[in-house]
Amino acid sequence: MEAAPGALLSALVMGVVEGLTEFLPVSSTGHLILLGALIGFQGPPGKAFEIAIQLGAILAVVWIYRAMLWRIAARMWFPRTAERYYATNLVLGFLPAAAIGATLHGPITTLLFTPWVVALALIAGGAVIIAIERRRSEPWIHSVAEIGPLAALLIGFGQALAMIPGTSRSGATIIVALAIGVARGAAAEFSFVLAIPTMLAATLYSLWKARAALDFAASELIAVGFAAAFAVAFATVRAVLAVIGRIGFSPFGWYRIALGLAILAWLALR
Repeated sequence: MEAAPGALLSALVMGVVEGLTEFLPVSSTGHLILLGALIGFQGPPGKAFEIAIQLGAILAVVWIYRAMLWRIAARMWFPRTAERYYATNLVLGFLPAAAIGATLHGPITTLLFTPWVVALALIAGGAVIIAIERRRSEPWIHSVAEIGPLAALLIGFGQALAMIPGTSRSGATIIVALAIGVARGAAAEFSFVLAIPTMLAATLYSLWKARAALDFAASELIAVGFAAAFAVAFATVRAVLAVIGRIGFSPFGWYRIALGLAILAWLALR
């Protein structure tokens, strides 16, 4: 059955929002929860749509870093290479979220995926971003290559906090990275690359958990959302890497606080 124009437009908007927010420190999950509730979007059953738009965003980053990823894949097996060092740090950054997520994914999804939690997490995360940007000293880790195993592990524990909707995976990793002395550009780049194994694992886990209910009947909605998420995520990541060293992360902190307060006001007046 052909999708209605209104449903296609909603799928397009959801894909754009996923691509725009997945790699910014503003919480893509929180935005999608709120937007879905606001426009009344009902995706295909079995979470096929949600999985597809997240995969689109992931593949955009894979494409941007494809040359580096090929080098890591080819040279990580040799001792004392920069690629092996990078791969080790990615594993260390990935492990905390993998371990904690596998244990607590169900309870967190059941108990915390509400607009109230999203609003409070947005405000709290925004305040932390602004505080760290104002008080941080001169960074001493200026490139991704200088991020060591301990720093990567700490960033990984920060990433685990992003299971709380509204926290933001990129926001949590960037905040921790800034707090331990990583320069803005390096913090953003490591966050983006660390997203690849983390989000791929989360996508595969979601596919496995929802395997009995997956339904790809609404293929047009899935295709539109996937394409929008890929294109917008690609443009967003390139733009952030180009300007973040100059503008910093404080504007995102203020945006989070404003959005969180607006959501609280909306919830209170409903």
